[in-house]
Amino acid sequence: MHTRTVFFISDGTGITAEAFGNAIMSQFEIRPRHVRLPFIDTVDKAHQVVRQINHTFEVEGKRPLIFTTLVDMEVLKVVSGCKGMLMDMFATFVQPLEKELEIKSLHRVGRFADVSKSKEYNDRIEAINYSLDHDDGQSNRDLEGADVILVGVSRSGKTPTSLYLAMQHGLKAANYPLIPEDFERRQLPPALMPHKKKLFGLTILPERLAQIREERRPNSKYANLVNCRHEVAEAEAMMRRTGIRWLSTTTKSIEEIATTILQEIRPERLIY
Repeated sequence: MHTRTVFFISDGTGITAEAFGNAIMSQFEIRPRHVRLPFIDTVDKAHQVVRQINHTFEVEGKRPLIFTTLVDMEVLKVVSGCKGMLMDMFATFVQPLEKELEIKSLHRVGRFADVSKSKEYNDRIEAINYSLDHDDGQSNRDLEGADVILVGVSRSGKTPTSLYLAMQHGLKAANYPLIPEDFERRQLPPALMPHKKKLFGLTILPERLAQIREERRPNSKYANLVNCRHEVAEAEAMMRRTGIRWLSTTTKSIEEIATTILQEIRPERLIY
């Protein structure tokens, strides 16, 4: 049962407000109800938001918490009159920076404004398409163009990590499974040999791997703990032999895995 409601209000997508608010709320051992309210870009919409927040206050008897990245001052003024605790990220960070830098901010709505003119945005879309095309070893084409190639046994976290790197950082991330045939040859897949410097390995505890695989293919050899132990041991041995940097994904979030990879491969370009 939630003990508080948290609103994330923005005249854009609300992603920034929610990411920042979640980072702050993670410091407290409560399970709040999350409400994202994006595209609040008119005074009429702001009044609707105030009614929703005030109703929540009346029902729960506690002030809702509000994280906002509203740019329009008229809209912000309306929302500020609600019965919640308002935390305005722009007032907290942008205004002090304006004074320090002695320049006015762009006061632009959302990080995705004018995307058609943004090379970084288009590069990020290209990276996402690349990562989808090169998921699970589907294609060997243009591996030279990859920023990183993730390797590991099936279900060790390669696909979600690849997509996260593409979506959040604009990196072309391919991923390749290590399979029993590779272990029998005691060699990496031939297509990867010319790109060893781009390889990064993911491993996982066999017990956790068996749980994940059991959900996908119950009562199969694929999910059998003995088989999982064998595959993980062979994959880690191959990574050690070939000098591949690697980490265990067992207890790490996608964000932690991606950050570690970025620290290791240190790409010349990073897109946020």
